[in-house]
This record gives sequence, structure tokens and C-alpha cells, in this order.
Amino acid sequence: MSDEKEVKNEQEEVENTQEVNETEPEAEETPTEPTLEDKYKELNDKYFRIHAEFDNYRKRTNKEKLEIIVSANAGLLKDLIPVIDDFERAIANNDEVDDIDSVKEGFKLIFNKYKTTLEAKGLKGMDSIGQKFDSELHEAIANVPAPSKKMRGKVIDAVEKGYCLGDKVIRYAKVVVGQ
Repeated sequence: MSDEKEVKNEQEEVENTQEVNETEPEAEETPTEPTLEDKYKELNDKYFRIHAEFDNYRKRTNKEKLEIIVSANAGLLKDLIPVIDDFERAIANNDEVDDIDSVKEGFKLIFNKYKTTLEAKGLKGMDSIGQKFDSELHEAIANVPAPSKKMRGKVIDAVEKGYCLGDKVIRYAKVVVGQ
């Protein structure tokens, strides 16, 4: 009889372990769905990371722009240094020179070198005299009676020359317009 009890006990234990083993895989197979709070935290975390990435991108591009501007200015200034050297030599030699024509010629040479350097960098002067007044290019500082009917509404005199860098006006020409 004791053998029968032992066999029954063993059978019950086997059945109990089978039931436990059968219920365990079911528990593992059904994943728990994330709660609204978990979804909120996940989305909030994504938002903060994207915001931080964008802020870093903005800072990096601003720094790169500043470096480009500084290096562009350095290139222009490097090209203008020889002109400064020429002016210094001309000033030093002017004290010793008696011939005024050679002084004038020296300053013309320096001016042409300076002008050529700026034109090579994209600077262009505006020729305004005789052209129709354009508020996009000119700044009228005076209106005078036109010497002829053809000159009405046109630039008669340029007090200050205007300049463009590429296609952009960087200094408007100050002009006198005929009425």
C-alpha cells in the first residue's frame, strides 16, 4: 500500500510540474503593453534628444560661419598688406624727393594696385553720371534744375561713388538729380 501511495504522489508531482511548466510559457508569451505613462516618457525623451541635437547643430553652424567670415577677412587683409607697404615707402621717400611729378606717379601706381586688389575680390564701382535715377542704386542728396530736357530724372553729378560686391550694393552712390 505504501508503494501505491508513493506512485500516486509521484504522479501528482509530475502532473503539478507539468501544469506549472505549461502555465509558465503562456506567461512569457503575452508581453505586457506599455502604459500611457511609459509612452509619454519615451516620447518626451525623444523630444529632448532631438531638441539637444538641433541646438548642437545650430551652435556648430554658427561657429563655422564665424570661422568662414574670419578667414575671408584674413585673405583680404593679407592681399592689402603690400599696398600698406607701398604707402609707407612712398611717405618715407616723399621727404627726399624734389620732383612732384614722380610723387604723383607713385601715388597713382599705389592707387591702381589697391583698386586692382579690391576688384579681384569682387568689388565694382558704379558709374552713375548720366544714368536714370534708381533708388535701388542711388541716394539722392540734392535736386537741381536739369541743364537739358534729356537730363530730367537722371543723375547729373555723383558726390560719392557707389560700390557693389558681386550683385549686392554695399554703398549707395550719393548723387545730384536733375529736375
